[in-house]
Amino acid sequence: RSRGRGRPKRRPPRSSPHLVGPPLMPRAARPLPQRRCKGKSDRVSGGRERHRGRERPTGTGWGSRRNAPGTSRRQGLIDSEEDMFGDFDSFCGNDSLLAQVEDIEHKYQQDKNTDAKAAGDIVLGNLESGICQKKEDNFSTSENKIALKADKEDAFHVNENDPVDSNQELTESGLDDLPSSQLLYFGKIDQLSSGSRISPVSERSNQCVNSSDKIRSPSSFCPDTEHRNRPADFSSDSKHDLFKTESLKDHLKSAMAGNAKAQTLQVSKTKQLKEAVLSEEICVARKTIESSSVDIGPFYGLPSKVKDLFRQLRGIEKLYEWQHDCLMLESLQQRKNLIYSLPTSGGKTLVAEIIILQELLCRQKDVLMILPYVAIVQEKVRGLSSFGIELGFLVEEYAGSKGRFPPIKRRIKKSLYIATIEKGHALVNSLIETERISDLGLVVVDELHMLGEGSRGATLEITLAKILYTSKNTQIIGMSATLNNVGDLQKFLQAEYYTNNFRPVELKEYIKIRDTIYAVDSKTENGFTFSRLLNFKYSSNLEKADPDHIIALVTEVIPKYSCLVFCPTKKNCENVASMVCKYLKKEFRAHREKEKRDLIKNLKNIGNGSVCPVLLQTIPFGIAYHHSGLTNDERKSIEEAYSAGVLCLLACTATLAAGVNLPARRVILRAPYVASDFLKKNQYKQMIGRAGRAGIDSAGESILIVQEKDKHLVIFTNPLENCYSNLLLELNKGMQSLLLSLVGLKIAVTHEEVDNFMWSTLLGVQQQLLSKEKSLSEIIKDGLENLIEKGLLKGRISEKEHNSKCILTITPLGKATYKGSIDLAYCNLLYRELKKGLEGLILESNLHLLYLTTPYDMTSDFRPDWMIYLRQFNQLSTAEQKVADIVGVPESFITKKASGQAIRKNVDSAVVNRLYLSFVLYTLLKETNIWSVAEKFNMSRGYVQNLLNSAASFTSCVLHFCEELEEFWVYKALLTELTKQLTYCVKTELIPLMEVAGVLEARAKQLYNAGYKTVAHLANANPGTLVKMIEHLSLRQAKQIVSSAKMLLSEKAEALQEEVEELLKVPTDIPGTC
Repeated sequence: RSRGRGRPKRRPPRSSPHLVGPPLMPRAARPLPQRRCKGKSDRVSGGRERHRGRERPTGTGWGSRRNAPGTSRRQGLIDSEEDMFGDFDSFCGNDSLLAQVEDIEHKYQQDKNTDAKAAGDIVLGNLESGICQKKEDNFSTSENKIALKADKEDAFHVNENDPVDSNQELTESGLDDLPSSQLLYFGKIDQLSSGSRISPVSERSNQCVNSSDKIRSPSSFCPDTEHRNRPADFSSDSKHDLFKTESLKDHLKSAMAGNAKAQTLQVSKTKQLKEAVLSEEICVARKTIESSSVDIGPFYGLPSKVKDLFRQLRGIEKLYEWQHDCLMLESLQQRKNLIYSLPTSGGKTLVAEIIILQELLCRQKDVLMILPYVAIVQEKVRGLSSFGIELGFLVEEYAGSKGRFPPIKRRIKKSLYIATIEKGHALVNSLIETERISDLGLVVVDELHMLGEGSRGATLEITLAKILYTSKNTQIIGMSATLNNVGDLQKFLQAEYYTNNFRPVELKEYIKIRDTIYAVDSKTENGFTFSRLLNFKYSSNLEKADPDHIIALVTEVIPKYSCLVFCPTKKNCENVASMVCKYLKKEFRAHREKEKRDLIKNLKNIGNGSVCPVLLQTIPFGIAYHHSGLTNDERKSIEEAYSAGVLCLLACTATLAAGVNLPARRVILRAPYVASDFLKKNQYKQMIGRAGRAGIDSAGESILIVQEKDKHLVIFTNPLENCYSNLLLELNKGMQSLLLSLVGLKIAVTHEEVDNFMWSTLLGVQQQLLSKEKSLSEIIKDGLENLIEKGLLKGRISEKEHNSKCILTITPLGKATYKGSIDLAYCNLLYRELKKGLEGLILESNLHLLYLTTPYDMTSDFRPDWMIYLRQFNQLSTAEQKVADIVGVPESFITKKASGQAIRKNVDSAVVNRLYLSFVLYTLLKETNIWSVAEKFNMSRGYVQNLLNSAASFTSCVLHFCEELEEFWVYKALLTELTKQLTYCVKTELIPLMEVAGVLEARAKQLYNAGYKTVAHLANANPGTLVKMIEHLSLRQAKQIVSSAKMLLSEKAEALQEEVEELLKVPTDIPGTC
């Protein structure tokens, strides 16, 4: 039919930002006038067209047409009512694309021997060349040019030998502007035109479509994954049918119709480009690490975005030389286990975090990070949540009562589990039991020297031994500042060793005897040399009050610089803080006076109007104490004030040295003792390691105050203490706990297999610790027999054959014990009490449940106040008083004790003490105020806080214990709710906010009162707005809270999504299917 005759000439159309098509070859028959189809910039809306901000009438104007009378519309288009293009079959060139397509089809019909593949290739070639030409036109006429800039550190490394095709680059960027429907059309053409060959245009189109989507998970970082998921090509029959039913011209029209109707995705072009760069870098990094290449890409095998995050969130511009050397170690490239040791403040954690990110992003494996204390776990969760949000992995907290066993198996995002030693052990057990231990690609252990510290060391040794024995592909990284017998640890962990003496700030060590200060010098005979005399005038009264000259030492640095004073006991901390502020000049009160008043006000809010009188006296001078006698909220407020410089002096116990990072210009050791024990070299190194703040101080100082009588005990040339296995010293939490879980997890089920496993423990390496009377095999035999006698294992150990192959099995009680992490000393007692509780559980209140979940290990060193005991008993309801009778503490016993009468009937003191502690917890849950409860029971608030934390953790353990025993089904729902109440111990409306890492009760109250009542409110909050609305909240803290809330929300959403996918998953074993 006639196309466009008699039409007036029109000006050449401007390039459309939405429809990009190829310029067309001249048609043999005749040249056609230029036509333009409507793009999104001039789409019809309400009878008028919008073009570059102008409105023009529609109908017969420029760029529109009228249908010729009698013209039949082609059927089969997307819109059956109107052919949106009609005669206008050219995108933007001088000739008709659709005419070319028609010619090609005509030739195809004439030549039956020409296959469909050739026809498709011709069209595809025209399209490809056209797009290149069009893009060149756009580059020459566009007003806004976008240049993707990359600095020298972030740039891609291109092989010089690789040819680079400029046309290919133009085509690729041209396709960026195509609507999704047109890209899909190209993909369809590609499938038609190639059988085994993949067309470059289609491949690039596919990548363009993918890059326009937001990168949601590390699994989508590699473009290659998209090709693996592409559908199979059409068969030759389907190709023929497709050409037969609808012509290519119809297909192209259909695609253009879709383009006109499609909505433009509101996605930032800059954001798309950044995400494309990030995905490419992660893909390169993953391939590089898999090939163990020396050239590890932009940032140690990670995308440059990671480097930007360290700069933005941590202020880290570049790594220290030792950190670079450590990350470049051949052993790390080969995924060997590694132990590395440096002084405190040397930057060990940063290296571990980079290795963790490599595992999560590049190798796509889960990671477990084991830290010694709950406070450090919470701090690390807050610090890494921002990285998880930006890089697409989850950060899960396993501390106290928090943690899910087994963890949710994620299909897309990988998880970083941050756990205490005990929770880390339970997590590893659950992964082994569910045969998912191979999902754990990396385990990082901070403070590796804790292997030698009591029952916690035994638990850590058991955890690492199980990982080494059950998963050969899991890498273990251990770090510490104080290691000596590294050879044993290397043999145990099958690890390489790296060490360095680097400190970012020089540390100068001193010792003070009387009024003389000596510099520590290991080259001299006695280990120190004279440095100076103290220059401070002491009155006779001051000399009596401060014989150790602490005031002279601290006033040399405060208030301009910060100072820590380590004291042997908690009481000594409070005494030192009080004594120092009594003799300081009034000028000290003026330093940051407003912030100090705000701190006192904040502490009053925490204590509901109550503040410790010592803190009330010392804080105006910038001084406070720090020990376990503080509540969680108080401790956090004091730490924040010290970090901000509001407080310049902390008198603290040794626990601060291994806890959160609070550095100082000068560290003073009040005495070479921790409690009544003489100071160990390891402890000394931990404490003085806090001296010197990187980026703030040019040097750090430590001063050890020594009395003349202890002078001979201080030997600086002594080596660090060795790290020895505690499996034998801690029998219940060590050896027997290990044997029980080995059989329960089916790691070793015969005496012989258990023997083989023990060789992979630290005890197996250090068999010199064993007594000559018994061999390791005999100790194992005794332990197994003991477990059989307790009813935790079933089987028989031969008296004659120690290597008996008799298979051992675990009993339900044994399984409940190891899965609940219950101390073997109490497992039978717990079972009996829970069983007795079923006979008459008092549910009028939660007092009976609280008794059953009060920790056993807190009753031994405790003595109740009998008058308070009687008073609290009398305040109970009649039903609640029955609880005392049920557990075995009659009212008459309490009354006689309170009145001082003689007791003839013996009552178990452990039960009496446990009931008293359950009264404390019961009152605490009702009043939710640690201060008032501590006063009511005449206890320190720190003890009440510790009781609450221990009870929450133990209740979680009892819950897991009951889940394994069907007879205790009734406890499951009850203990789940009780665990939550004990964990947070606040009013119900504050619990959602306190689930966010780093938000404690005082902060939760502030947030709730400001209108932030849910996790979603916090996740979508603006950090700047939070700072304005919440008192005493820094921008850094606000950002951490928002990131933690986002992470928590992401975890919950992921968990629900996993549950949905699991429900919708089609079973593979449906009866009657092949």
